[in-house]
Amino acid sequence: MAKVASFTFNPFQENTYVVYDETGECVIFDPGCSNKQEETELVTFLEDKKLRPVRLINTHCHIDHILGNAFVAEQFDLGLEIHEGELQVLNQGPMVADMYGIAYNTHSPAPINFIKEGSTISFGNTELKALFTPGHSPASLSFYDEKDQYLIAGDVLFFQSIGRTDLPGGDFDTLAESIRTQLYVLPDEVIVYPGHGPKTRIGYEKMNNPFVKP
Repeated sequence: MAKVASFTFNPFQENTYVVYDETGECVIFDPGCSNKQEETELVTFLEDKKLRPVRLINTHCHIDHILGNAFVAEQFDLGLEIHEGELQVLNQGPMVADMYGIAYNTHSPAPINFIKEGSTISFGNTELKALFTPGHSPASLSFYDEKDQYLIAGDVLFFQSIGRTDLPGGDFDTLAESIRTQLYVLPDEVIVYPGHGPKTRIGYEKMNNPFVKP
């Protein structure tokens, strides 16, 4: 059975996720660690749990989700995986970091693999389906585990909220369509692990989210 560990990193309070199962293999999603203390927190957890990272994935490539890419890639000898439509966003990282006054001294490596919508992310005994959920960013992906009923959602759907759409490549209508057609069709009991804030459930958001109704 897969488990999800959450870490809140960097000034944007971004959620980094480690998804792992009984084999000890794990995937690191959106490493936002931005200093030595945060890097140590992540590594210590992995060592304590005796986990072996086998994949590094960004749901999307806004600066708060990529600050730790270089560290994780080097620390665990992993190649970055993203949707191809996020490449321009990834490459704008240094400019955006300067705009926000955030230290981004070691830039993210280039991706070694482009994840296509509908493809399966496999590790250990776990499989996650890549759902194409643009709107907050040009080509954001969410990752759904049908067996264990959870979703790594990036900045698409939050507890009683949704991702902002006023950034370059964002569009409210596109985001709402993604949520309705890709996420709200999932079972109500599916746990949503968002890029910021507390976890929630699909059924709860369908009933209570003020921004997007089914």
